[in-house]
Amino acid sequence: MHVVATAGHVDHGKSTLVTALTGTDPDRLAEEKARGLTIDLGFASMKLPSQRGVAFVDVPGHVRFLKNMLAGVGGVSACLFVVAATEGWKPQSEEHLRILQLLGIEHGLIALTKVGQADPDLRELARLEVADSVSGTFLESAEIIEVDAIDGVGVDHLAEALDRLLADTPTAADIKRPRLWIDRVFAAKGAGTVVTGTLTGGMLRVHQELTILPAGLDVRVRGLQSLHADRTKVGPGNRVAANLSGVSHDQVRRGDVLVNAEQWHVTRTVDAELVVLDSLDHRVTKRGAHMAYLGSGEHPVRASVIGDSGLDPGQQGAVRLHLPEGLPLLPGDRYILRESGRGETLGGGQILDVDPVLTAAKAQPDRRVERVISERGLIEVDRLAILTGESRDPDVGRWAVAPEVLTECRERLRSDILDAGPLGLDIGTLDDFTRAILGQLDGIETEGSRARPADAADALAGHSYLTALIEGGFAPPGADGIDRAELRELVRRGDVVEESGVYFARSTVEDAASVVARLLADRPDGVTVAELRDAWGTTRKFAIPLLARLDGTGVTRRRGDFRIGGPRLPEIDNPAV
Repeated sequence: MHVVATAGHVDHGKSTLVTALTGTDPDRLAEEKARGLTIDLGFASMKLPSQRGVAFVDVPGHVRFLKNMLAGVGGVSACLFVVAATEGWKPQSEEHLRILQLLGIEHGLIALTKVGQADPDLRELARLEVADSVSGTFLESAEIIEVDAIDGVGVDHLAEALDRLLADTPTAADIKRPRLWIDRVFAAKGAGTVVTGTLTGGMLRVHQELTILPAGLDVRVRGLQSLHADRTKVGPGNRVAANLSGVSHDQVRRGDVLVNAEQWHVTRTVDAELVVLDSLDHRVTKRGAHMAYLGSGEHPVRASVIGDSGLDPGQQGAVRLHLPEGLPLLPGDRYILRESGRGETLGGGQILDVDPVLTAAKAQPDRRVERVISERGLIEVDRLAILTGESRDPDVGRWAVAPEVLTECRERLRSDILDAGPLGLDIGTLDDFTRAILGQLDGIETEGSRARPADAADALAGHSYLTALIEGGFAPPGADGIDRAELRELVRRGDVVEESGVYFARSTVEDAASVVARLLADRPDGVTVAELRDAWGTTRKFAIPLLARLDGTGVTRRRGDFRIGGPRLPEIDNPAV
């Protein structure tokens, strides 16, 4: 499926030509039919001789309806450029051509219309004028087909030429991120809200949950149509009508966009390339009332030239655009910039950065992923893909990192580990990114929650407090004066057991469990706390926390005032106490 936009000066026969090709009059408004003038976007579709489907977006030619023309040409595959043989190349022909060029359209066909009203000399003159006018543009090598839609002359030849054109025109890319710029909204009887647009970026499916931006309205796709047929799913590069639930038609407008919001960065500030038209008679500066045309919408913007005070006619530079509402944009999206006070097109180009982090005075925008990473130092690769539309493998963990930043972070972390003392660095103090770098450091090992040089001696080997706990047995010494970090590490390793603020050697707890097992071998109905206290030869101060530890680990279980064996009570070879 391809979508083709018409273009050309007013009254050169665009709508009549679409009607002759498709059998559908794209002028749907009563005012359009009464005046014989296209005011708003019109739509029609057909099957070409090869059975290839093509949808037409018929745009107004009159300068007063230029914003409607701009709403219809985003996302199209190619253009059908219409010039009347009776009038030749006109001012709006020129402006439409420059707009299509700025929007990045690379494929097109020229229809020389109304040839039945022009003698051979006038027709030849018109052909020469058209060829000269499109020289140096994407239409330079385009076929010129002579047509008279009223008499049906050349219509079949035009359909065949369209078939040849679209055979060589790439279909829309599927990047798994559908985006439908809405160009028409209406309420269908018995169905509710319907929106239409040219789908790009990915597939839409019935029952899909989506969001309308910039309003942030959550909707559900009740039904889909393309080429006048119901569909369960529609791929990119198609004209789509989507029946939506969860929203009223008066809440949606042309220029809104239907997306999965989680897949997009919604931005109000972008840096963009600006190619200034060489037909202007003045410089482009930040002065003036600027309108940016993005997708199917018209947006008043505040524009400033990056790195200079202005751009001359024919010059290319960069601008920063501040939008009134957030839009889901990507680098590579195309736009047109107009000055509404003068009523003229200034230029346009492609979006370069949808989330600029540098001031306009320091920014040097381009579409390089490396620049985006460098300006931030590090960024999660999932976030990077949302901002740039390009996937990249992470350098560390889940992050893409500027080389100099990665080197600096590695060196700083190594230094912190070396300076951390004999216990090493507490990994719990590190953020996720620094913890990911840890695994890339040679000569560094981690044990539990500590990182230290691999050749460092174990600072806790033979620790004096552990020795004291072992010697103290069931009446251990307190931890006053003991380094808290060292104590925590002894507990983490399991060499020391803490219960209710009392510390025991692990071997003491094991010995306590063995004593309990021996007692219960003789008294399977249970033993009391006092009996355990006496068997351990300690006081209640130590017996209670020690018994709490055994209960907590399943060695014992409480039954009234007695303790009985739990599932982890150790077995004994000799039951004699």
